[in-house]
Amino acid sequence: MDKGKGSGRRWAVDFIDNSTNPSSRDIPDPLGFSRSSHDQDDSTLSKQKKDAEANWKSQKAWEVAQAPSKNLLMMGFMMWMAGSTVHLFSIGITFSALWQPISALQGVGKVFEPYKDGRVDLLGPKLLYIALNLAALALGVWKLNTLGLLPTHASDWVSSLPPAQEVEYSGGGLPLY
Repeated sequence: MDKGKGSGRRWAVDFIDNSTNPSSRDIPDPLGFSRSSHDQDDSTLSKQKKDAEANWKSQKAWEVAQAPSKNLLMMGFMMWMAGSTVHLFSIGITFSALWQPISALQGVGKVFEPYKDGRVDLLGPKLLYIALNLAALALGVWKLNTLGLLPTHASDWVSSLPPAQEVEYSGGGLPLY
C-alpha cells in the first residue's frame, strides 16, 4: 500500500497566508483588536529598539574613551618603578609611554568607528579620549625630563656654551668648616 501517494489524501494542511489580504479572511478580528493599532505597536517597538541601540553605543563609546586612564595609572607606576637613572629598562619604558599615546591619537577615528550613528554624539567621548592620551604623553615627556634626556638649557643645543651651573652641592660625610 502506498502511503501519501495518490490524489485523495486524508490529512492535508494548507499553509497559504491569508493575513496579507484582509478581504480573503473568513474569520473576523476579535473584539478590541484593530490592525492599525498593531502596526503602530510595531513602529514604536522598532523606535524603542533603535533608541536602546543608540544608548548602548553611547555607553560603549564612553567606556572606550575612559580606557586610557587605566593605562595611564599602569604606565605611571612602571615609570616610577624604573627609577631615575638612565639605563635600558627606564629608556624602554619611557619610549613605550611616549609611543602608545601617539599611536592612539593617530587612530581616534578608527577607535570610534563602530559607534558612529546619527543619534549618538561622539564629540564628548573623543575629547576625553584625546585628553587622556595627551596626559599620558605629558607623563612620558616628564619622565624624559627627569632622566635628563630633554634639552632644556642653551648649552644642550650649542656646544660652545658652558654647561649650566649646578644649583645644589652635596658633599661627603665630613663637615665643611
